[in-house]
Amino acid sequence: MALATLSLRAHALGLPVLSRASTHALRALSTTVAPAQEAVSSSQAEPFTHYRITLRRSAISLPKRIKGTLVSLGIHRRHQTVYHEHSPINAGKILRVKELVEVENVPASAVRTKTEQRQERKAPRGYMVVGSRLQEIV
Repeated sequence: MALATLSLRAHALGLPVLSRASTHALRALSTTVAPAQEAVSSSQAEPFTHYRITLRRSAISLPKRIKGTLVSLGIHRRHQTVYHEHSPINAGKILRVKELVEVENVPASAVRTKTEQRQERKAPRGYMVVGSRLQEIV
């Protein structure tokens, strides 16, 4: 992919335009985002304003600078998901830990707080009888 195409994608994603040395990192980031953007038609699409960042690889035995970057993103455990607005600062942090995280662009309506994420994982309260052997016998 040409450098001009990558810089256009970077501009469209709200990322800073990077030097030629950083194009590989930007290419990896833009390929994970592109299918989600193509699936939604542009006429009714809500603009992507946030990153959904999920830690996929452990940071054990990595340098303190990498661990510090994860802490600054608010990530402490594997499979933890956090949301950050698009900004050059956050894009730089993501590029520093790109091998460890999974990044998606999401609209503001898809952003969930920590409490909302916890409520979505919980099972509904109470119980429900799915089937009863007593009814089969009678």
